[in-house]
Amino acid sequence: MVGKMNNPRFKYPDTKAFEFVVHRLEERGVNLDELAKIVYETQKGFEPDLTLEICQKFLIDTMHKRELLNSAMVALELDRLTEEGKVDEPLAGIIRNDAGVFGVDETLALQIANIYGTIGTTNFGYFDRVKSGIIAKFDHDKVHVNTFIDDILAAIVAAVCGKIAHQYA
Repeated sequence: MVGKMNNPRFKYPDTKAFEFVVHRLEERGVNLDELAKIVYETQKGFEPDLTLEICQKFLIDTMHKRELLNSAMVALELDRLTEEGKVDEPLAGIIRNDAGVFGVDETLALQIANIYGTIGTTNFGYFDRVKSGIIAKFDHDKVHVNTFIDDILAAIVAAVCGKIAHQYA
């Protein structure tokens, strides 16, 4: 029987978690530069000195946060496992149909969005509603299970925008 292990020598696999998330996003067709472009386009009016390169750096910095990695790993795996038929009913049907009353996708996303404070909540609400850039691709794709990925992408962009607001405030 496999049980919970409390290994005091366990070291959190930060690099592997980051690589896992980036790899899963790339498998789904997400290029991180596309997320940085959304950040840049929405923030350049607030910060005239902002460049796409700064947005790319802030994106990578933000994506190394454990809070982001934890939520993103769980979310991306739930989409993948559901699509592969490895999640049991009734959860599989709820995820496959992106049931509006489910809310777990937004809950995981909000944990990411709030990494840099509550500004992330309003940012996430905006990006979740307007579905900018690649976020829209996943919201409209009905071939794959995308219940979590669109919210995760919106949350990552929201968090990076929050980081920029804190940096330039």
